[in-house]
Amino acid sequence: MRVAQAGALAILLFAGIRLPAQALFKVGAAQRAFVPDEPYCWRGAKTHALVTTIWYPADPASVEQPQWVGPSNAPLFAVGSAAPDARPAVGRFPLIVLSHGTGGSADMLGWLGRTLASHGYIAAAVNHPGNNALEPYTASGFSLWWERARDLSEVIDKMVADREFGARIDSSRIGAAGFSLGGYTMIEIAGGITDRSAYQEFCKSPAADGMCKSPPEFPQLHDYSNRLDEVAKGDPEIAASLAKEKESHRDTRVRAVFAIAPALGPAFRPEGLNKITIPVQIVAGIEDDSVPIASSAKYFAANIPGSTLVLLNDGVQHYQFLSLCTATGRERLASLCTDKPGVNRDSIHEKTAAMVVQFFDARLGAAKP
Repeated sequence: MRVAQAGALAILLFAGIRLPAQALFKVGAAQRAFVPDEPYCWRGAKTHALVTTIWYPADPASVEQPQWVGPSNAPLFAVGSAAPDARPAVGRFPLIVLSHGTGGSADMLGWLGRTLASHGYIAAAVNHPGNNALEPYTASGFSLWWERARDLSEVIDKMVADREFGARIDSSRIGAAGFSLGGYTMIEIAGGITDRSAYQEFCKSPAADGMCKSPPEFPQLHDYSNRLDEVAKGDPEIAASLAKEKESHRDTRVRAVFAIAPALGPAFRPEGLNKITIPVQIVAGIEDDSVPIASSAKYFAANIPGSTLVLLNDGVQHYQFLSLCTATGRERLASLCTDKPGVNRDSIHEKTAAMVVQFFDARLGAAKP
C-alpha cells in the first residue's frame, strides 16, 4: 500500500485490502413503494412512487436464497443471497441509504447492500425516477441530478416511519453510499452545491473529457441538457426544479457518505464543495475511462475538506462496481460485463465493501448481535 498525503487529499493505491470480519447476521430482503407527499418532481416517470429495495439483518433462522437482476428465466446479474421478507433480527441498527448509477437500479447495489446488512446495517436502495432500468428513461430523469438527493431524504423519512423497520432503525446513525451518478448524489446530500454553468464551462474548455459525453443509456442527453433552460419555459416541473439547482440539498440526518466512482465533478465549483463538513470517503478505479478520475474522484477529494480518496489499481475501471454478470449478461451486455484480463469483479466488490463497512463502523458504529 502506498499513501500520498496533500492537505485534505489522501490517495491510497491498494494492491490488497483487509476484508470485513465474518458476517454477523443472516440477510433479509424486502421491497417498498414509498409515496412522498405531492407535489413531487417525478421527472416524467410513469411510476409515482420511490420503489426501494431493503437489505437488513435477519432472524438467525432465515433461509437465504440466490438473488438475481433481470428476467427470471434469463437473469443478467447475480447479487448474492438473501432471505425474501424474512423476520428482521432483534435490535436497532444504523441506516444506510443507497443511490444507483445512471440508468441502473436499486438491485444492482445488492452486492453492497447485503454486505452491509450482514454486518449490522439496514441498507435501503431507491430506484430514482426517470433514471432507472425498471421503466422507460426520461430526459428529466437524466438531467435534474440534484433531485436524487431529495429521493434519498424521502426514503429516510419513510424508513424511520415504516411499521416494520422504523423501530429497528437508530435514527441517530444514518449514512449514505452511491455509485457513479449515485456518487454525485453523495456529494449533494453531504452539502455540495451543483452549478450547471460550471459543467458547461468545463465541457467547452480544453480540459473537456468523458464527463462531457452523453451516457450510452441516453445518447442525446448532452444536446438536451444544453437546451434545458429553454425546455423549462414550457415545463413547470423542470422550471421548479431548476430554481432549486443551486440550493443546498444537505440532509443533516446523514452523518457520513461513501462515494464509489463518483461522477460529475465538473458540475461543482470548489466553493460548492469546500464547506462540506461531514466525513466523505471516495473510491474509484485508477483506469476508469467512463468517469475520468482527474475531473471527478480526484477533484472531489482535493476540494472536500478531510475527504479520503482510495484508488484501486490492477485494471479497475468503472463498471467493475456493478453486480456480477451471468453468462447471459456477458452475452447481452458486453459493454457492462467485459472486464480486463485478470480483473476479478468479485474481489473488487469484497475490497470495496470492506472499506464501506469499516468507514461506517468508524463513523456510525454498527450494531452487534
